[in-house]
Amino acid sequence: MIFHILTLFPEIFEGYRSSSILGKAAERRLVSLDLVDIRDFARDRHRTCDDAPYGGGAGMVLKPEPLSAALESVGAEIRAGGALWPTGESGLAVLAGAGARVVCLTPAGRLWTQSMAQAAAAEREIVLICGRYEGIDQRVIDMYVTDEISVGDYILSGGEVAAMVLVDTVARLVPGVIKEESLAEESLGQGLLEYPQYTRPQVFRGRKVPDVLLSGNHAEIQKWRLERSREKTRALRPDLLNRC
Repeated sequence: MIFHILTLFPEIFEGYRSSSILGKAAERRLVSLDLVDIRDFARDRHRTCDDAPYGGGAGMVLKPEPLSAALESVGAEIRAGGALWPTGESGLAVLAGAGARVVCLTPAGRLWTQSMAQAAAAEREIVLICGRYEGIDQRVIDMYVTDEISVGDYILSGGEVAAMVLVDTVARLVPGVIKEESLAEESLGQGLLEYPQYTRPQVFRGRKVPDVLLSGNHAEIQKWRLERSREKTRALRPDLLNRC
């Protein structure tokens, strides 16, 4: 899978793409991060990529010329109206026709979820636009973008951190990146938060590992884990239970 990341600050990603699970996946050519500097497509000697918004207001807006040129450099296509089929149950719109999915990371987008990450893991290419300032010119969104995505109900200084979140959630689901058994019982995978985990020593500062985990009775262990998952979800994320 290839992630084309369009950003004003490509240096933010350098350590990220070469470290830990993502770095190993890149070495094995399972996942690739293509960093595209939007400033390389600016037309003036100052490499200007932003300007004041029409209608007034604080902040600056990313200009359409360099951003559209950057998008086209990675194969993004101009999309006519009606280029998307209705959003499926996964929450991720399905493309009609060829071309890479183009995601604009913005607090004004749909909330990113685990089910969306699972759907996105089937893609071969994803283009990510890292927003900055007050956002990007709406004409670029109308012409190229297939999905406007938010990683949470809060405001970040830019889309770079959000892009890392999206890449991490999707890349780890690409076949071969992580062992399948490691993904089987993760939080949110079954609509519940994951149960508590313990390791050696059996007693730490007077606190013991639950006896059931030492029993060797796998049926009882599975039952205990399911009960703890439900308890934790009920306490911390009751909204997840309401979805079931």
